[in-house]
Amino acid sequence: MNRRDFLRITAAAAPIVISKWDAAFANTLPPAGRVRPGDAGWPSGEAWEKLSQTVDGRLLKLNSPFDNCAGVDCAQLWESLSNPFFLGDEPALTQTLGWVDAWTSRPSTYAVAVRSTRDVVAAINFARDHNLRLVIKGGGHSYHGTSNAADSLLVWTRHMDTVTIHDAFVPSGCEGQQPAPAVSVGAGVLWGKAYNEVTTRAGRYVQGGGCLTVGVAGLIQSGGFGSFSKAYGLAAASLLEAEVVTADGEARTANACTNPDLYWAIKGGGGGSFGVITRLTLRTHALPEFFGLAAMTIRAGSDESYKRLIARVMEFYADALFNPTWGEQIVFRAGNRLVINMLFQGIDEKQAKATWQPFLDWLKEAETDFRLEADPVFIAAPARHFWDPHFLEKVPGAVLFDDRPGASADNIFWTGNLREAGQVLHGYQSAWLPASLLGSHQREALAEMLFAASRHRSVALHTNKGLAGAPPAVLEQVRDTATNPAAFQAFALLICAAGGPSAYPGIAGREPDAAKARADADAVGKAMSEVRRLVPNAGCYVAESDFFEEHWQEAFWGTNYPRLLTVKDRYDPDGLFFSHHGVGSERWSADGFKRRA
Repeated sequence: MNRRDFLRITAAAAPIVISKWDAAFANTLPPAGRVRPGDAGWPSGEAWEKLSQTVDGRLLKLNSPFDNCAGVDCAQLWESLSNPFFLGDEPALTQTLGWVDAWTSRPSTYAVAVRSTRDVVAAINFARDHNLRLVIKGGGHSYHGTSNAADSLLVWTRHMDTVTIHDAFVPSGCEGQQPAPAVSVGAGVLWGKAYNEVTTRAGRYVQGGGCLTVGVAGLIQSGGFGSFSKAYGLAAASLLEAEVVTADGEARTANACTNPDLYWAIKGGGGGSFGVITRLTLRTHALPEFFGLAAMTIRAGSDESYKRLIARVMEFYADALFNPTWGEQIVFRAGNRLVINMLFQGIDEKQAKATWQPFLDWLKEAETDFRLEADPVFIAAPARHFWDPHFLEKVPGAVLFDDRPGASADNIFWTGNLREAGQVLHGYQSAWLPASLLGSHQREALAEMLFAASRHRSVALHTNKGLAGAPPAVLEQVRDTATNPAAFQAFALLICAAGGPSAYPGIAGREPDAAKARADADAVGKAMSEVRRLVPNAGCYVAESDFFEEHWQEAFWGTNYPRLLTVKDRYDPDGLFFSHHGVGSERWSADGFKRRA
């Protein structure tokens, strides 16, 4: 029996199991539909006021900033949408404003701006007792729109932002375990702050994401790939302990010794499916001497020379870069352009140049066929300064700062992430590419696929998001996560995506360009069809995937899905925690308000 058949049988059996559970516990189940404002069961004003008092006045009534823009000039709002810190500090907004034909960012009716575990418990108990749709938002970077829903109660963790460094941490209940250097972060901490505290100030490394405004909690629950994943593994694999408030309102410790099933599930099982994480403690690592960048852009003079260039760069990657030193992107674009943006760790600038010299020599020998549109750049910096805002301020074009009056001088984000702030997605798909494609017998087919896909839309190999090539000890740790096992055999995650600038339905002159979006989505689909001809059942990364993925259980988690569903049933049997294509979401309507029969 293959993996797909196994999962289909499991999915088919799930309703039988659920129906037996329903029969035995029918009197304890919530109503078939969650309530909305105006419904008979919607909480009274007195009930909301009581919740507000319980959380010390941190209950917020939300309205969309776009509500006041119809027919008036909202130039300042549209300008602010390019600042990810503005988006993150506005509980009615999300970092991505929508996906054409999929979802649009809508504010919750109320939010609890939680600052403590006690606040989270109060919000969860209120939502459960009043049968409300519940949403969780920290960084708010979900491409699938899972951190927003109209007519809901939002648990907004942005203000839970403490960071504590540990020289020797032992998880609760694991007293015989070897102490490890670690960092504890609140649920609202962003990776930029985590790196600044751990690396800049404490001289250690914590494995996290590349985008500095992504939330730590969300990334951990998605698995978490950073630029140096082949060296340090998944961010989720560094998790030593978490505090999770589950659907019954209990604050539970989750680690290898206490609630180990919950601990495993939140390490890659998807954000907001098992509870609200309030605190995470992550293992930290010794810093290498240097982190650095290697970048260049090459244009081929013809289709045939571009095919040769693709074949050569993949051969070079297999021989020289397929190791823990290198990560990040090789991009194949229309117009026969190859864009290289690779990061390295543990070597200096001279060693990085020496690594690439054979490839550069090959280009020079065939200079009539290829032209450098952006000359090779090799930069190495002391690792301790890689996320140091004061150091990066002196590097031209590297970062942008939060430009709001009174904003922290530490609020930085990579210039390359600017176009993602307030974006509207048109399409987004990904696929794990197995390392076997790098072998001499399959490399030609790999190059042909990359060329064919680039005829429709640019495709990027995120080499840091495939764990093949990592050391055995790293692979051993990441296998103890809920991440799709396909990632462990992959040398890269291929991503093909399209999007547009900030836009919002119903605002004249600012509406999404639906025609362009659908054309872009069609091009993404055609490019990915070329990929799937070579890798039919590749699977994909839950955080960077197609909103419309049909077989999402298998695509996101592979053979781990049945186990994740078991954990879901133990800690959230009534499905309080719902997100689009989250564990157990097949039991609910697409908006999470109606239970399916």
